[in-house]
Amino acid sequence: MHLNKFFFNIILGSSSPRRNELLKSLGFDFVINPSYADEDYPLNLKGHEIPVFLAEKKASSFNGVLTETDLLITADTIVWCEGEIFNKPINFEEGKLMLQTLSGKMHEVFTAVCLKSANKQIIFYDATKVYFKKFTNEEIEYYLNKYKPYDKAGSYGVQEWIGYIGIEKIEGSFYNVMGLPVKKLHEELMKF
Repeated sequence: MHLNKFFFNIILGSSSPRRNELLKSLGFDFVINPSYADEDYPLNLKGHEIPVFLAEKKASSFNGVLTETDLLITADTIVWCEGEIFNKPINFEEGKLMLQTLSGKMHEVFTAVCLKSANKQIIFYDATKVYFKKFTNEEIEYYLNKYKPYDKAGSYGVQEWIGYIGIEKIEGSFYNVMGLPVKKLHEELMKF
């Protein structure tokens, strides 16, 4: 059963190359219309509540009118470690500090997804535990200089060099860490 039979126009409200690639891999045809909502959220929110709030905020700020045959998909991913959020770093120094903090520890990656049509909306999230080895400063600096992960929560891409050499164990969905929990998304799309 293919979703495009039910919704003729699937819209990915994200400019993330990883989300684009993962949604394509599920076999869906879609257009990209990124949300430019700011990523501010109430400071009392914790853990998964933050991306849930932001995924819905991105859907609410969609620039257009959804018709009966449209389905909008928005998402947000955060890294959460010891009660703190690790968003996208603004520069090398912030990226270095993030990776030093995550080094040798377990952190959680939460991705929330909002599915919105003209008359229905659902939001769900997935959580993955990622265990990093202890990094040397040289490894962190090499990674930041070569891969410049400034568009990634927690200052790293699981599918890049740092993931290859640094992840000791993952509990949960690998693709959730990339930015889209594809198994859960497919299940929710089929129910939608």
